[in-house]
Amino acid sequence: MKVVGLTKASTDFVDMEIKQPVPENHDLLVKIKAISINPVDTKQREATKLTGDEVRILGWDAVGEVVEIGSEVTLFKTGQEVYFAGDVTRPGAYAEFTLIDERLVGLKPKHLSLEEAAAMPLTTITAWEALFDRLGIVEADKGKSILIINGAGGVGSIATQLAANIGLNVIATASREETIEWTKKHGANHIINHRENLTKQLKELGFEQGVDFILCLHNTNAHWDDMQEAIRPQGKICSIVELAEPVKMSLLKDKSATFSYEFMFTRSKYNTEDKIKQHEILTEAARMLDKGDLTSTLNKVLSPVNAKTIEEAHKIISSGKMIGKLVVKGFE
Repeated sequence: MKVVGLTKASTDFVDMEIKQPVPENHDLLVKIKAISINPVDTKQREATKLTGDEVRILGWDAVGEVVEIGSEVTLFKTGQEVYFAGDVTRPGAYAEFTLIDERLVGLKPKHLSLEEAAAMPLTTITAWEALFDRLGIVEADKGKSILIINGAGGVGSIATQLAANIGLNVIATASREETIEWTKKHGANHIINHRENLTKQLKELGFEQGVDFILCLHNTNAHWDDMQEAIRPQGKICSIVELAEPVKMSLLKDKSATFSYEFMFTRSKYNTEDKIKQHEILTEAARMLDKGDLTSTLNKVLSPVNAKTIEEAHKIISSGKMIGKLVVKGFE
């Protein structure tokens, strides 16, 4: 099968052919139709260290068709179109075919195009887990406030919709005219600039006592002091961006506030007992997408899937200016 891989011999992506994998146990063999490129792809690329003839295949956000199943598969059958974010410990979706555990997969939303569907899994699971698993938001929190830092990014675009759907008062950050418009479109009640003092802007909006929840999707270190100031006593903060250097947490302690991380690959990487939760999230998200309660955040499509196109996609993502999601479709 054709793949776009990384090798020890080249710092760039390489077009190559390798043996097609065989599904076992809970595996689905999926023929890839479209792939979404995410910041985690660029981070995994930077972290890749290969020896000998090793090949690394990235890409964990895709849509395709189930063509073969493992002996223990019960959730899917061949011929079905599926979407998934996958498992960072296994070869990814920059390939004609990939293996994926059925418990990490959902049926593709029926009313979405292949490209629209491919844009959704990773950011949807990340936003969903951050809001409902890490921050613990429930329906009874309707009317409470949440600050989403970087509302126009892939995760922010979904988190804004989910938070608005449950009835939270959503304050999202954006700094450019086009990102402000994008963030408003996806349900933010208020927009503030993450390049300026967040606490000051929140007070100007009337949030004198701060906000109940904060979801940080942009440079945790840069916003740390602001977040400690802006969170209400007993409030909760979640970030998907690792701290680059140590920080002081004394104000969080004083407020009895909670800080947690969200990493979408935790359940698959550590084979947690509840890994099927990602299948359940994708299934519910597909229902919401088909009903119109969620909208795809697709914003750019490149083609075909080859080393040149993947390189271009990585440069766009690394620029930090991508709004919404970028998808690459179709092997030649």
